[in-house]
Amino acid sequence: MTKSITTFLDEYGRVTTWPSKRRRAHQLAVLDHLVNLFENGRSYTEQDVNALLQEHSTLEDYVLLRRELVEGDYLTRTPDGRAYWRASGRPGAPRDAQGG
Repeated sequence: MTKSITTFLDEYGRVTTWPSKRRRAHQLAVLDHLVNLFENGRSYTEQDVNALLQEHSTLEDYVLLRRELVEGDYLTRTPDGRAYWRASGRPGAPRDAQGG
């Protein structure tokens, strides 16, 4: 993603503003930034995901970020929502299936 997201981050790299819908390319760039917080092949609980997003965001609505990560296929979750993982690295998948 080539869009600059510095406008949406503070000096610590935390997301401070969610771009508007008409700036979808910027939203995707922010999501690209956030997905890098998650390790390939690791499973996260919803609480883990929330804690990471709260730590790396000043937004009150960190659930928006979680929802955007899932709906944008950056994160995958079990149907019951108990486990999340980076979409490019499903836990337990062979390393070559993870793109690595």
